[in-house]
Amino acid sequence: MTTSKKPLSAPLMAECKAANDLFLAKKNLLKLTQKKIAEAAGITPVSVNQYLRGINPLNARFAAVLAKAIQEPIESFSPRLAAEIAEMANVSPMVQPHRNATEYPLVSWVDAGRGIESTGVYPSGISDEWLSSTVNAGPKGYWLRVKGKSMTSDTPPTFPEGTPILICPEGFDLISGKFYVARNLTSGEATFKQYVLDAGVGYLVPLNPSYQPVVLDESWEIIGRAIDAKIIGM
Repeated sequence: MTTSKKPLSAPLMAECKAANDLFLAKKNLLKLTQKKIAEAAGITPVSVNQYLRGINPLNARFAAVLAKAIQEPIESFSPRLAAEIAEMANVSPMVQPHRNATEYPLVSWVDAGRGIESTGVYPSGISDEWLSSTVNAGPKGYWLRVKGKSMTSDTPPTFPEGTPILICPEGFDLISGKFYVARNLTSGEATFKQYVLDAGVGYLVPLNPSYQPVVLDESWEIIGRAIDAKIIGM
């Protein structure tokens, strides 16, 4: 038995219409397509179409990508989301209790792809370099250096090549918008990407729009979540 989706409320529908009107007004001048916006947002063109047609309500992530693409402020089509984003930016973080730093080994991508198996103690010689963090990555946590340019973005967050990222390999949740290391079960190679769940489908999304998202299907296994990173080049 199937049920039809409940229509959006009038205010939410008005946001979608305003966004679509701006997109249509700007697309020729800026040479925009729904496909280009989808690639920038790390979602499918179908999802972009559903936002602009008012089938799904706009959210903060999509609104930010769309505003950048059409070169208009978010408030021009959604004052609600503009206020929501501004409020999030102004929230002061809670004061966290002091944590002692723990050192974790900096390992190769080959070792990460193979999976580092131990009972809380790393094999002798697993790494010549150890980096510290106050973030708890668990007894099997380890550092990787970002490879390539797929996770480099003009806006934060960005992970340029060589950035050390701390990986928690067990006991983590899979959360849309967070960053993970995934292993290809065919090649055994590991990659670092943002996980995005869109319309029930999971994607491994690069932050660099020059690279394409990958569907997280049965050929991939999530082997760790990135929970800390170190700024390089300071």
